[in-house]
Amino acid sequence: MGSMLADAPEGDLWLFGYGSLLWKPGFQYTERRMATMRGWHRAFCIRVARFRGTRDLNGLMMALDRGGQCQGMIFRIPRNWAEAVLHTLFRRELVVKPPGTPPRWLDAQTEDGSVRALGFVMDRRSPFHAGRLPLEEVADVLARAAGHWGTCAEYLHNTVAHLEELDIHDRNLWRLQALVADRIRTWKAPDP
Repeated sequence: MGSMLADAPEGDLWLFGYGSLLWKPGFQYTERRMATMRGWHRAFCIRVARFRGTRDLNGLMMALDRGGQCQGMIFRIPRNWAEAVLHTLFRRELVVKPPGTPPRWLDAQTEDGSVRALGFVMDRRSPFHAGRLPLEEVADVLARAAGHWGTCAEYLHNTVAHLEELDIHDRNLWRLQALVADRIRTWKAPDP
């Protein structure tokens, strides 16, 4: 955490939210703005055996992966809050060891110009990197995996619902939501 603060731009910190940070930030902030991260996209690309998965049935969580672009929000954190907020955030976001989604300073594009913001990006060398899975395979995992934080399907649903509230449309997540819902309906359908 110390090196992240040492490398931080002057002034307040900005954090980029693209998934659960949009609907459950878990920290105080003084401002939020719409932002686009170019060169990165949200993807279910990190396997987890805890939280929303088990050792027997790993779940998938989202991370920023290389390529494309991602719309989300940036959150302003006053500099004097930074250490406490980052401590809490790192405990939440760095869920596997070694961290599969190390924090990195990225350029977020806003209506007011570029803002340096901290984002959590997929380390493709991580043993937890799921690779680039077809949407159908991701849907199979999300429809079934669950852990003590809840189901992967709930995680997807909450993210899609909050993106919709923000008028952010990620066509892959909308397609994924439909695939997951279809699988859940099919698996729960009573026998004829």
